[in-house]
Amino acid sequence: MFTGLLSLSILFLSVLFSWKLPVLTAFFIILFDIYWLLRTIYFAFYLKNGYSQMKKNEEEDWIKKIEDLGAPKNGLNISSWNDVYHLIILPMYREPLEVVESTFNCLLNTDYPKDKMMVVLACEEADRENAQEIALKIKDKYGSSFYRFLITYHPMGLEGELAGHGANDAWATQKVKELVIDPLGIPYENIIISSFDIDACVYPKYFSCLTYYYLTVDKPLRTSYQPVPLYLNNVWQSPPLSRVFSFSSTFWHTMNQERPEKLITFSSHSMPFKALNDVGFKQKNVVSDDSRIFWQCFFEYDGDYKVQPMYYPISMDANCAETFLKTLKNIYKQQKRWAYGVGEVPFFIFASLKDKKISLSKKFSMGFELVEGHVTWAVSSILIFALGWLPLWLGGNEFAQSLVSYNLPKITSVILTITMSSLIISIWVSMLLLPPKPINYGRFKYILIALEWILIPFVMIFFSSLPALHAQMHWLFGKYMGFWVTPKVRKNEN
Repeated sequence: MFTGLLSLSILFLSVLFSWKLPVLTAFFIILFDIYWLLRTIYFAFYLKNGYSQMKKNEEEDWIKKIEDLGAPKNGLNISSWNDVYHLIILPMYREPLEVVESTFNCLLNTDYPKDKMMVVLACEEADRENAQEIALKIKDKYGSSFYRFLITYHPMGLEGELAGHGANDAWATQKVKELVIDPLGIPYENIIISSFDIDACVYPKYFSCLTYYYLTVDKPLRTSYQPVPLYLNNVWQSPPLSRVFSFSSTFWHTMNQERPEKLITFSSHSMPFKALNDVGFKQKNVVSDDSRIFWQCFFEYDGDYKVQPMYYPISMDANCAETFLKTLKNIYKQQKRWAYGVGEVPFFIFASLKDKKISLSKKFSMGFELVEGHVTWAVSSILIFALGWLPLWLGGNEFAQSLVSYNLPKITSVILTITMSSLIISIWVSMLLLPPKPINYGRFKYILIALEWILIPFVMIFFSSLPALHAQMHWLFGKYMGFWVTPKVRKNEN
């Protein structure tokens, strides 16, 4: 309840102070806008640096780098990179065959030896009729290409489970442990597990890049590995609002690669199989399982766990449905599901109270970042774009005749204009990230994509802040959510 109450209090006080203390509120608004201008500039440099490092890592010969390493010197009991296996879990629920095939084609196109890759297509019993047909086609076409290929069916209605990605992941991982890893006697520290969404298309050097980090970072068994999620698989097909939202999400996670001390796992990521086994596999009763697994490991090892930014991309689908209105609805629901991760706040607080081995300063730093991030997510766009004019509307006649009232809209307009001008970097990076243009689109399409960024205030308020606030209200009033699977729709370009 705490985070929702805090967000509501900020919004309520902004209205109350605009009415009762308009002069003070006007100065606060100006300072707040300046703060966001500086923060935007600060993040723009992070975006540029993160993108540059990502492009550099895409061009790196990671196979040669891991071959030149020899035996790792970071404590792993491994003689060389040839001992490292990759376990890939791909949960599937009602996705079409073309989405699953594109994911497997990308796995085949990676430069890592396929005889060191174990792939699990994790289906749901609730979708067996559709899943079985697709799974058998995938097995016939791709099954023999990997060291091991498994199809699992996660049962319905298991006690203590919340149906969703995390529960399916946990079931599939335990099955491959029981059927493959333990019978073959593969040491757990020799295995890196990657939990991917079914639409996740890995870039060609993903696993060799991941292996290099695993063999070179300090404490590899106490580190998760986070790629940069790009929502580009169907970006040309997506409507403008979806494209702006997808690029905004991509940029946020690219910038976060530059802040490893604040990084936690998100969506598709990789981690040591040993760490996953130590914490009893993924949580089966949470919506935000990708962040929860990080916090599980963090407290399992008394704060001695971190996330290593990979600066290497993995591409997924932008939100795209059969109609424009349905796409908007799906964007809102997806963002609300992501923001539902605010439930990690109480998990963090109570785990921190129990764990006496983590320093107070580290608890405060991590806890503040967690709470501040969710509160900012819910209220900052509303404060910047919607509430900045409240003193003018609520301040009364006396304030309306003051010099502050006269200058407030001028000053805030200038600051926000400068802030929005920083979108030039975002537009530039978005153009660089675009996959090859379909032949049926003209060059004018690039101009339209650049102009779409004028929608950013609308996107940030209605498809970022409001769903985040909505998610917090679910927790505040005890109206708990289940796991909602984002539909994967790829429209025909012809």
